[in-house]
Amino acid sequence: MRHIDARGLTFDLYEGGPDDGDSVLLLHGFPQDHREFDLLAPRLHEAGLKTYALNQRGTSPGARPSGVDAYRMTEAVADAVAVLDALGVQKAHVIGHDWGAIVGWWLAAGHPERVRSLTAVSVPHPKALSLALRVRASQRARMAYFKVFQSPVAERLLLAGDGALLRGMLKPIGARGIKYVEEMRDDPGRLTGGLNWYRASPSGSPEGPGIVRVPTTYVWSDKDGVVSLTAALRTADWVEADYQLVALRGVSHWIPEQASGALADAALERIGRV
Repeated sequence: MRHIDARGLTFDLYEGGPDDGDSVLLLHGFPQDHREFDLLAPRLHEAGLKTYALNQRGTSPGARPSGVDAYRMTEAVADAVAVLDALGVQKAHVIGHDWGAIVGWWLAAGHPERVRSLTAVSVPHPKALSLALRVRASQRARMAYFKVFQSPVAERLLLAGDGALLRGMLKPIGARGIKYVEEMRDDPGRLTGGLNWYRASPSGSPEGPGIVRVPTTYVWSDKDGVVSLTAALRTADWVEADYQLVALRGVSHWIPEQASGALADAALERIGRV
């Protein structure tokens, strides 16, 4: 691990792979951290790529500003740009899961000069998700948990019964999920930091960026309890570049840890096409 100072914060960063390889920025989601890419990274390294797995704001102990407004998506995107600057990386392939995927969508749309390619995992383009929320009651039902996560008592609810709700969420990844729950139990500030991403998005669907004009792959899974098929399919409307939708069967929302091999195949194909 190394520490990266950016924007007055200190981020934990985990790097691997050959120093002369093309750079890949890995952005995690909630309630995970950089370790959600531990099963993916070796495949990227074998392909000659240099990975940088960032513990984003709220997760890195040195990057937990107070106040919900500090967790707006624009702040997280600015973090990613500043970290790339601090690393001396002008342009990177970006792979993001969950909230990390949303950062990736914003980064690719707003800073295309910094993104070689985007592999967005589980979460579609935010505008496609917003559309699905408007036209599909099933999508609204899938995201009802947002209200729970935004609640001022969310920490207490999620940690009750030795983190029973969190454990249930992460059940598909077994012991790996239990480790995340234990760390949030032992470090409540980390849980609050993660929940503040939801609290900073009061609409329940982060208002999205515009058109993405970098080569993009979106990896969706049919057992994802959060994202509907409508949102997945309509993501194509928001990419004006080489684009591919990869649909995985029988896989939950936790693709990087439940289907790392399939994700590696999709990411490497995307990177190889740039």
